[in-house]
Amino acid sequence: MGWTIGKVKITKIVEIESTGGTRFILPQATNEEIQKLAWLAPDFANAEGRLRMTVHALVVETPTRRIVVDTCIGNDKQGRSVPTWNGLDRPFLADMAAAGYPADSIDTVICTHLHVDHVGWNTRLVDGRWVPTFGNARYVFARDEYDYWKQHSTEGEHAAVFADSIKPVVDAGLVDLVASDAAVADEITLIPTPGHSPGHVSLHVRSDGKEALLSGDVAHHPCQMAHLDWASTVDFDPKQSTESRRALFSRFADTPTLVIGGHFGPGHITRDGDAFRLVAAQ
Repeated sequence: MGWTIGKVKITKIVEIESTGGTRFILPQATNEEIQKLAWLAPDFANAEGRLRMTVHALVVETPTRRIVVDTCIGNDKQGRSVPTWNGLDRPFLADMAAAGYPADSIDTVICTHLHVDHVGWNTRLVDGRWVPTFGNARYVFARDEYDYWKQHSTEGEHAAVFADSIKPVVDAGLVDLVASDAAVADEITLIPTPGHSPGHVSLHVRSDGKEALLSGDVAHHPCQMAHLDWASTVDFDPKQSTESRRALFSRFADTPTLVIGGHFGPGHITRDGDAFRLVAAQ
């Protein structure tokens, strides 16, 4: 699945697709509550009120760059708190290559944040060692995000993720730490959207008068546009994440900007009273 924004092409590479099974992250989103939001069906939920979500990467191809935004869960990982995310064997790299983007053609990797399902394919397991998957790329992390996890990834899942998916690319000298509002390409500027994680960023894409917003995990699902206070169970600061949702959605509501989330999309944001909704785009 892909979209064109001026001279920029955005392609979604799906690792996992699911319907339902998301209450562990959005417990407020009961079937009954979701069915009250009729606009979610059929693109973002089914008729029974079960959420449709994906774990995916976005390849952003500009006239001069080939960029992967967020790198999913990854194969062969262990120590993940979601049991089914351990020991994955998915054709992610083959799917990328089939879409025209072999790993060695990627020159930039941007992670909106450093959670487990956004950094996994930063590395791959080769002869028992974690090595950078995209050896010709610079890996771009927001400095605030990296500095936090460098100090706080001491146990459990966070320790495993840092050890197998972040530290190896740092040790390889491939990481650039940038400000949360940095211009990372001629067509791409970061927007600071903290709350889900300490240094979470979104990406604003602009080319030839067209715009896209790659919002990462500011919202895990469009139902959080209708209920801005529905914070994820894994939000670092639920109050701040709510404030980031309100500010970001207000900025791009009622504009032609194409919005693609970290686990949903695409669509266009419209106002709905004091809240928002997402009108699905194809």
